[in-house]
Amino acid sequence: MGARIKEYLLELCCAYTFVSVLGAVVNLIGGKETNNINVLVMFASCAIATFVLFLHNLFDSVSPLVMIIVQYLAACVLVGLMLLIISHFVSPITPRGWFEYYRSFTIPYVVLAAYYYYRVFSDARKQSSIIREIQEKQMTEKRSA
Repeated sequence: MGARIKEYLLELCCAYTFVSVLGAVVNLIGGKETNNINVLVMFASCAIATFVLFLHNLFDSVSPLVMIIVQYLAACVLVGLMLLIISHFVSPITPRGWFEYYRSFTIPYVVLAAYYYYRVFSDARKQSSIIREIQEKQMTEKRSA
């Protein structure tokens, strides 16, 4: 369990760093400044997205495409709930604000999810080839015995 939490925190740090640096570059290019609320919302969004991606083991019985879509929708719902809570304390979110947020959430989510799933499926392929090698060695040993 501790190893899983460490892995989650490492993924969260990497995702937040990527999103934060990308946001800073976009703000520099656009001549905009950011505030502390935006930084906290970016961190909370990264935490939600990383947590949802870490739940991929719950979807082993469904196809990868369904898993990816369900996880994206779950992340959107959780982020929406977070924004509703924040909007009660800071300021209401306009319909255009919702659109802008989901657009700016979706683009990094898709990029980071693609990278995450590439790593997951790559590790699964490696493990599968190792299992095949072990099985082949056991079959060879049985034949020679």
